[in-house]
Amino acid sequence: METIDNVFSNNDITVTYEPCKCINAERCAKELSNVFRHSVIPWIDLDGAPTEKVINQVKKCPSGALQFHINKKVA
Repeated sequence: METIDNVFSNNDITVTYEPCKCINAERCAKELSNVFRHSVIPWIDLDGAPTEKVINQVKKCPSGALQFHINKKVA
């Protein structure tokens, strides 16, 4: 079954979520629940914490389902 990647952006970063890779460890929601929310759509709210905290949490994803990249600044 093919799924569409979820993409969430703010001015600083873009976070992607690949549900087929997720092992549902729930580490993201347990450790940064203001950003990674269970019963709210969209379930990722990048305004819920400072960008550095979001990046640090994404790096902890055990399955790699969450990834991020820094957005280019337009001059």
